[in-house]
Amino acid sequence: MSHDILLQLTGIFILGIIAQWTAWRLHLPSILFLLIAGLVVGPGLGLLHPDQLFGDLLFPMVSLAVAVILYEGGMNLRFRELRKQKIQGVLFQILTLAVLFSLVLGTAGAHYIIGFPWPVSALLAAILVVTGPTVIGPMLRHLRLRGRVSSLLKWEGIVVDPLGATLAVLVFTVVRHSDLRDGLTEALIDFGVTFAVGVLFGFIAAAVLIVVLRKFWLPDALHNPVSLMLMFASFAAANVVQDEAGLLAVTVMGITLANQQWVSIRHVIEFKETLTTLLISCLFVILAARLQPEDIRGLGWDSFLFVAFMILLVRPISILAGTIGSSLPCRERLFMAWMAPRGIVAAAVASVFALELAAKGYPQALELVPVTFLMVFATVLIYGLSAVPLSRKFGLSRANPQGILFVGAHKGARAMAQAIMNEGFSVVLIDTDRENVTLSRMAGMPALYGSALAKKTREEIDYGGLGRMLAMTANDAVNALTCSHFLEDFGRQEVYQLSFPPVKQDSRHEAIPQEQHGRLLFGKGLDYFRLNDVLGSDPKIKLTELSKEFDYQAFRAEYGETAIVLFVLKPNRSIEVCTVDSPADPVAGDVLISIIQQPQQGLVPTQTLSLEKKQVFS
Repeated sequence: MSHDILLQLTGIFILGIIAQWTAWRLHLPSILFLLIAGLVVGPGLGLLHPDQLFGDLLFPMVSLAVAVILYEGGMNLRFRELRKQKIQGVLFQILTLAVLFSLVLGTAGAHYIIGFPWPVSALLAAILVVTGPTVIGPMLRHLRLRGRVSSLLKWEGIVVDPLGATLAVLVFTVVRHSDLRDGLTEALIDFGVTFAVGVLFGFIAAAVLIVVLRKFWLPDALHNPVSLMLMFASFAAANVVQDEAGLLAVTVMGITLANQQWVSIRHVIEFKETLTTLLISCLFVILAARLQPEDIRGLGWDSFLFVAFMILLVRPISILAGTIGSSLPCRERLFMAWMAPRGIVAAAVASVFALELAAKGYPQALELVPVTFLMVFATVLIYGLSAVPLSRKFGLSRANPQGILFVGAHKGARAMAQAIMNEGFSVVLIDTDRENVTLSRMAGMPALYGSALAKKTREEIDYGGLGRMLAMTANDAVNALTCSHFLEDFGRQEVYQLSFPPVKQDSRHEAIPQEQHGRLLFGKGLDYFRLNDVLGSDPKIKLTELSKEFDYQAFRAEYGETAIVLFVLKPNRSIEVCTVDSPADPVAGDVLISIIQQPQQGLVPTQTLSLEKKQVFS
């Protein structure tokens, strides 16, 4: 193997992962850094040449990767979410009226602003109808939006992608006919065939997977490979029968699997999420590197004006039309009007159709790619930077949420949650004991009755303001399983559980392996029963503000090593959870939330949350 080819392949992967990590550290969309990386090593330094590296395999590889991304997205769409929030009607309007307005206005803008011929303008508008799930998904996880806007943006971002690709095919069908009437007739027929073929092949593939999993015809090790095999088979077969029906097929397959009740697909979803991250990391670097320096230099003021037109006029008008007559509050409609980042599907479809349309006698079609990438880059940058402050201004989210989800609402958990809530942070408690739930609600704390492992319970959680989860039940195995369930919501760094009781060397009861549990809370050996003993029948949580005069050493000297520091509130309004692997290391200005087992006399700037006289905690 040529060293040059090996270095380029390795460099794509390395740059993609570094860009993802950088975006995570800076709390910005990863696509922004992936595009920058691709532009630097491609047209910038000339180190990466995707067309030479992959040849004729490039676009088939891109198509398969996009299929995986939409398949994974479809598995996150549940009809129960639509019914619960009563947004079926407004979603249908967004997928019809809003798409139609975007197509018509985008076509006019591309023609009159950039000067594209009408066929090229219509193709560009069809491509830009999509909103990228690869961008929307991470944004929504970071924002933790309140209300129905999060569900609408998620559904729109995933469902409209195959719709946009189909519209691009229909426009291309009309363009290649000399007679407009014949072209429109064929396009309408193709649309019906595409929809039928996509739904049929997607449903069949999902049904086959459900049957083989339910009948236990596969070993666990083959669940994910067979899932991918069926997804690729449905994608390829649908495309063979009808061009571009494959994207709809894989989306339908994902949605069908997400809404069936016969088999669990959680392990399949987790695998696809990891695979999707890898594919996105590589695809954006590759597609951005395909741009030529002359393409970038050829972008004039008209291209930037067109992008501004799409962001400032087309998207707001489309959403206002698509949500007309709905019960959505004005602030949610305005936020949706300012949230339409484009992603990998727009970039991939533009790259494919530009060459085909240019071969039909429209050389300006080659300009579709740089204009589309400009749109992707601009929308990711603008929406990525403005999403947090705008969502906070509209009261739809909190930046860097610090609230805590407590799984377990016993008296100790309630005392901790009360202390956290009194400091202005969000809390939610979950318990299978109705009395614990009732007592939590009587104390003014949001609480849900049910198992945290149940899908229905998790769907009822208001994640607004929550940034971490503490599993505090009496069952260590349940705590560990709960942590694994909430990994996708909070990340491995922010899922915690109570420590395990000490295990004797000759014991047959082995502790849960490290890779299967969350971060261990508070201190080694401080399990559920030990914590209850420490708290006693009258839990008291103290808040102590440290200063230069009374620092952490003075705190320890005053209260001894028996004092258990639970949380550290930082001056910037963030919460540090004390764990076995990361014990408290506070400085002046921090506030300690702790359990004082044997308080001593002394003048200490401490508040005590005594639950002694509150009947609800007895």
